Amino acid sequence: MIEIKNLTKKFGQNLVLDNLSFSVAKGEILGFLGPNGAGKTTTMKIITSFWPATSGQILIDGLDTAVNSLATRRKIGYLPETVPLYEDMRVFEYLKFVAEIRGLEKFKIMPRLKEVVSLCGLSKVWRRPIDELSKGFRQRVGLAQAIMHEPDILILDEPTTGLDPNQIVEIRDLIKTIGREKTVIFSTHILSEVSATCNRVIIINNGKIVGQGSPAELEKQYGNLEQAFRELTK
Repeated sequence: MIEIKNLTKKFGQNLVLDNLSFSVAKGEILGFLGPNGAGKTTTMKIITSFWPATSGQILIDGLDTAVNSLATRRKIGYLPETVPLYEDMRVFEYLKFVAEIRGLEKFKIMPRLKEVVSLCGLSKVWRRPIDELSKGFRQRVGLAQAIMHEPDILILDEPTTGLDPNQIVEIRDLIKTIGREKTVIFSTHILSEVSATCNRVIIINNGKIVGQGSPAELEKQYGNLEQAFRELTK
């Protein structure tokens, strides 16, 4: 579903991604781990065509993102670390707006809106202004906008940042539910999330892959996922 080949990104003389290569299979939930500044967000922004690569190639369902940018973006739902919400809009107004700019046909918008509101647990707040919502509900609205156009792939950058423990569990369960039908890449600093959610983990440091495998494989090799993270990123 996703193939990343020799991906390199420089900002001036600063090398952020150094010849990164990996793939993500259809239906896989991939945890993307690394310390701050490791290159996680940069990788995600390049996959989504938000930023161009300095060199290398990204294929989405066989299509090169550099050549077929619009076609590949249609296949992706993206939740950046800072959720892109218009706070003066009500939840249903915002999601309807997202559906329209994503090109959903008019007769499909309301049925899809109701479906997404139900899936993301927004039924109690869908008529409320976004600026009145808690952090947890804002994250739910962010996930709702990411899946509104029924993408094959979800890219989620730190989707549980700033949430309390109960909200983290709720968002984690929501990601697992969505991941039954989607290919998902998500980054996080919460290692228990990875063990509970992911089929596979990739750990990067200084723009390079330093470890990968299933959570069980990494735990078997290093004792636990936290120890694996410490050993591989020191």
